[in-house]
Amino acid sequence: MIDKLDPDVNAYLDYLRYERKLSNNTYESYRYNLIKISEYFKDKNILNLSTDDIREFLYKANETSKTKAHYLTVLKSFYDYLLDNGRILKSPAEDIKMPKLEKKLPKFLTEDEVDTLLNISLKKPIDYRNKAMLEVLYATGMRVSELLNLTLSSYNEADASIKVMGKGSKERVIPIGDITIKYLNLYINEYRNFILKDKISDYLFVNYNGSRMSRQGFFKILRAICDECGIKKEISPHVLRHSFATHLLNNGADLRIIQELLGHENITTTEIYSHLSNEKLMDDYQKHPHYNE
Repeated sequence: MIDKLDPDVNAYLDYLRYERKLSNNTYESYRYNLIKISEYFKDKNILNLSTDDIREFLYKANETSKTKAHYLTVLKSFYDYLLDNGRILKSPAEDIKMPKLEKKLPKFLTEDEVDTLLNISLKKPIDYRNKAMLEVLYATGMRVSELLNLTLSSYNEADASIKVMGKGSKERVIPIGDITIKYLNLYINEYRNFILKDKISDYLFVNYNGSRMSRQGFFKILRAICDECGIKKEISPHVLRHSFATHLLNNGADLRIIQELLGHENITTTEIYSHLSNEKLMDDYQKHPHYNE
């Protein structure tokens, strides 16, 4: 690693830290990128790089498109800073387009894997709480933050629905089925007070301290359940959200309905699931006995 950065790079880093007041993580990512770029061009002054130099660096960098795009973002910002301070007359990064980012399809579980995950052993009160949480999460596709912020009044048994407070304080009402209602009622009526003991809480899902279930606590529970039932995939609450949407689409649900249930503001966010559905369609078709003839 280089011992000393160019004075202009150091001045720019000071500007990011003390004037722009970037978070430590963002600041360190910019600093790291500038160090890597400076190392690559160790025989050149970074102020004298040409557009072709930068294109060559990005082309030869053994990195993902996302990382290359971050390198370019850092360079564009650095040269804009130099322009504003009269250190250069034109930015060599100005005419370089951002690398096209690969769209990663979200991970999801098959319907059989979801059945395995939900088929947990029910022996202790917290097992019923965990079962109810998983059933609600998969039945509604809500975000884990939305799940953990549910209160007792969010659940409407008579209407078979749950009211969710989503992003931007936007409420949506999500219907739930008989199985979810069954395990919610079991948890609320038989086991929730046992977990709370003599404490009082408005939150639907609570821990033995009488507090709202935390994100860390939920992740720990989910990992333990996956280990217990032998699911090897890396699973997060968001994977269940993706599974909910994918299974709905595979079973004929309209994309607009899925958008509404997930609380997506823009339909383009929901359209990723149509790619998953098309992928499954091709996989299934390739199993046709005449596919390879």
